[in-house]
Amino acid sequence: MSELEGRRVLVVGLARSGRAAATVLAELGARVTGYDRDESLDAGRLRELGVELHLGREEETLLKGTDLVVKSPGVPGETPLVASARERAIPVWSEIELGARLLANPILGVTGTNGKTTTSELLGAVFRAADRPVEVAGNVGRPLTSLVGAVDPGAWIVCELSSFQLEDVETLRPRVAVLLNLEPDHLDRHGTFEWYADTKLRIFEQQTEDDTAVVPRGFGAVPGGARRVDFRFDDPLPAEPAIPGPHNRENAAAATAAARSAGIGDDAIAEALRTFPGVAHRIESVRELDGVRYVNDSKATNVAAARRALAAFPESRVHVILGGRGKNEPYAPLAGSFGPGDRAYVLGEAADEIAAALDEAGVPYVRVGDLTAALNEARRAAQPGDVVLLSPACASFDQFRDFEHRGDTFRRLVRELG
Repeated sequence: MSELEGRRVLVVGLARSGRAAATVLAELGARVTGYDRDESLDAGRLRELGVELHLGREEETLLKGTDLVVKSPGVPGETPLVASARERAIPVWSEIELGARLLANPILGVTGTNGKTTTSELLGAVFRAADRPVEVAGNVGRPLTSLVGAVDPGAWIVCELSSFQLEDVETLRPRVAVLLNLEPDHLDRHGTFEWYADTKLRIFEQQTEDDTAVVPRGFGAVPGGARRVDFRFDDPLPAEPAIPGPHNRENAAAATAAARSAGIGDDAIAEALRTFPGVAHRIESVRELDGVRYVNDSKATNVAAARRALAAFPESRVHVILGGRGKNEPYAPLAGSFGPGDRAYVLGEAADEIAAALDEAGVPYVRVGDLTAALNEARRAAQPGDVVLLSPACASFDQFRDFEHRGDTFRRLVRELG
């Protein structure tokens, strides 16, 4: 985008996505200012590129002369700098919007409340099985803007899109857009389910009749003008997926519909379904010890995800480790998903709310202080054939950096069991 050369761009938030955006903007000749509230941030590489850095307290003076604000997904829209930019009619783009404008590659976008990473990585495996060039980016961990100048011009980009990333898109137009499901999540940031749902559905807004919208069968109308393809968990598939659980069969059905829409044949889809091992922290088997299976589902950061994990073990008694920082969700539906003999081990900031729901449903539970105590209690109670499952139904930020840190800690603790 030659029009960015010489323009003043403020990048708000300098974690992974913000760094990638600031880097590519500087390389394109924009005059880039980067802001992050973390004063200890190591941004040496950005300084080398000529990015003017401001760390710590927000200052409205940063907007003086600014032509564009690029917002990282972790930055709420009501942050003073961003809100002030909107009041001044300064355009605000997400990092995804910037990447979509800079890349000519066809995008296959994947959104939904749960299953996004698994489905995105599965689609990457499908493209590779078909010997088609592909990159997987977005919320899966690799910023979309990091692909600018580094991707095969003919490659498809499978882009996982969170609601945070879809907040500030304008021209994003996936050739294939997938909505996996839509359930309450991130209400602590979005406020209402309606606002959250509207944000998710922005993935379809710019699509035309030349594009495809893949949605759950029975879902209501979606914006945009794309051809619609519906899917369901019990759709016939070219092969049964290797990853367990009815929710993963639903993910496989969505991936199959999306891959076919991108012109990939069933032989390649079948190969990927049979061989794809799943993604870390998503119903990840850690080990079996004394006949008890230990499973890491740390990515279950909301009630709907934890309910899916419970449903993945219908033949086993499950010991579920729950808790963390809540997202303003009710826990009664989660308590209602426990089977006879299942037990819970409850910790974290949301422990009182979760315990109240479990009491109401008559689910036995133990209150614990931390993950180590929860695992020790579960191990003492578990019998051969049981499953010990970390599926917290909460964010991790009260005791861990992120869900990966929580899952890695669980994995380490399990492997240390004698």
